Amino acid sequence: MADSVDKSNLRQVILETPGQFEVGLSLAKDVKVEGEFENVTISGMGGSALPANLLRTYCNSLFKTHPNYKPFEIYINRYYSLPPESHGSTTLNFIASYSGNTEETISSLEEAQSAGLKFVGFSSGGRVEELCKQYGVPHIKLPMPNPNFQPRMGTGYFFASMFQLLINQGLIPDTTSELLALAGKLNEHMEHHENQGKELASKIRGKTPVIYSSPKYKPVAMIWKIKINENAKTPAFWNFFPELDHNEMVGFTNPQGKFFIIMLKDSEDDPRNLKRFDATSKLLREKGVESEIVEMHGNNVFSKMFSSLNLADWTSYYLALEYGQDPTPVDMVEKLKKILAS
Repeated sequence: MADSVDKSNLRQVILETPGQFEVGLSLAKDVKVEGEFENVTISGMGGSALPANLLRTYCNSLFKTHPNYKPFEIYINRYYSLPPESHGSTTLNFIASYSGNTEETISSLEEAQSAGLKFVGFSSGGRVEELCKQYGVPHIKLPMPNPNFQPRMGTGYFFASMFQLLINQGLIPDTTSELLALAGKLNEHMEHHENQGKELASKIRGKTPVIYSSPKYKPVAMIWKIKINENAKTPAFWNFFPELDHNEMVGFTNPQGKFFIIMLKDSEDDPRNLKRFDATSKLLREKGVESEIVEMHGNNVFSKMFSSLNLADWTSYYLALEYGQDPTPVDMVEKLKKILAS
């Protein structure tokens, strides 16, 4: 069944994702922007924006263990124009578009150029690469492993190349050897995650998945939701504890459909927040809403994030197969682009 439905062999892409980190680090090894920077803005849409939230979460964890480095803000821009925080000589702008042709991101690039802001382009080619060459701006060329490769599957390339560039700028400590070791360990759990994802997909079938996490891992919950949307072609939503217990939970008093809640639980979370996972699950069950608590495995932020996302890949992949959907293409997005272009 997989061969007939998975026409672009997304399964192989998932298997190869841990190797993206080493490649991404090497791509940015010799790139450095002149100047002293106090914050970063990452402009990107869709799959090209996913690494930004993860990068911010990981960098925040490093500041706690490396007190000699000053914490800085990573702002995230998902629009045609740059936010106010992006303007100024102390801000470094990352322009991220895997295809290089995302119209919102190109608009932000042009604004950065017009305003004389410092920026770096990240793309596999396209207009972003052309404009960076035209303006004499550094550009990091991302790989295109196959003709149908999707940006949402290139998070490791983006994350690692951006991470290396932050090291080069002296903004974060050089923990690349640790990062590569942790990426290698993802391979050790690949088979387990695939089997776990297949089992979870069978439970979700016919229901709308809702992903919950702690505030720290909000980016992970959001990416779970996006992987299910784009791979399985079905609605999914996300939220986080404890906020959801103050409002969203009440909505399941009168659910208008079948839902399945996946709760991403970090054992190092605040004990008071951890109590909410089981308590909320119990209340949901009383309303006929199924849920499953999924432990986030790993001894550090990087492992927890990317282990969970590996499980998200497999869950959404097998859910796509359950629905007879080719997990790679996003036809509605392509149709929308044509409508907008006309």
